[in-house]
Amino acid sequence: MVASIGTYLIHQPALDAIHPGIEPNAIRLLSGAMSYFTAAWLGGRLIGIALERAGPNQRRVPRLLQELVSAALFLAAAIATIILVFGQSVSGALAGSGLVLAILGFAIRNALADVLSGIALGLEAPYRIGDWVEIDTSIRGRIVEIGWRTTRLLTRDETYTILPNSQIARQRLTNYSAPRQRYRSKVQIVLDHDVPVDEAKKLLAEASAGPSVILPSPAPDVRVVSYDGDGIRYAVRFWVPSFAEEIDCRDAVFSAIDVAVRSSGLRPPGTRLRLL
Repeated sequence: MVASIGTYLIHQPALDAIHPGIEPNAIRLLSGAMSYFTAAWLGGRLIGIALERAGPNQRRVPRLLQELVSAALFLAAAIATIILVFGQSVSGALAGSGLVLAILGFAIRNALADVLSGIALGLEAPYRIGDWVEIDTSIRGRIVEIGWRTTRLLTRDETYTILPNSQIARQRLTNYSAPRQRYRSKVQIVLDHDVPVDEAKKLLAEASAGPSVILPSPAPDVRVVSYDGDGIRYAVRFWVPSFAEEIDCRDAVFSAIDVAVRSSGLRPPGTRLRLL
């Protein structure tokens, strides 16, 4: 970049000193174009490094955002080069191509919607590489790649899922990895009406605190959810280290509660019929 800028600035006096008869216009255009594109490349690299270092909690910045910045800089360099080569006459050609661009945009509107949605997602960054997300309560997985048109996920069953960015932008998204990896989950248990609420809550809280896979702090707690016909429904709430470990945590809590209920000799809930 320094060489091309220096050539652009001093090519005229250098040519006059070496060979006055050489036409300097070609050298001026070539050095000017090189200056624009090398500056765009350098700017993209510097901004990319700054974005990577500015990511909170060492989370990777989406590659789409870095590519968008680089594309914008190279587009600006290309426009500057065209203006440098053709001068003001290029404005008429750009104005006349508006109709062609409109027709082309209508033909590729679906792909364009995906790209624009990808740009919006890249700028807002609702998720990043490595995050565990849930999309529209039906798709759960870890983000492995964020592209211009699609986002790729890897589910807990090692299934590779590809979603258009426009579809993600229209649906509800839950990020289980932001702002922290840990979060609170819960399971529901129904116990018989004969079991006092205080005794049931104490039993369930002590049982759910036993598994080592869940986080010990904050401690698990129990809340009454509803008073149903077949028993009293309780919500056992506990903290899991990450979304990838949620299934193991739920399994361990259910197993510990089952052992505690059976050891206490409590009667399981059952459907009761009232005869009139």
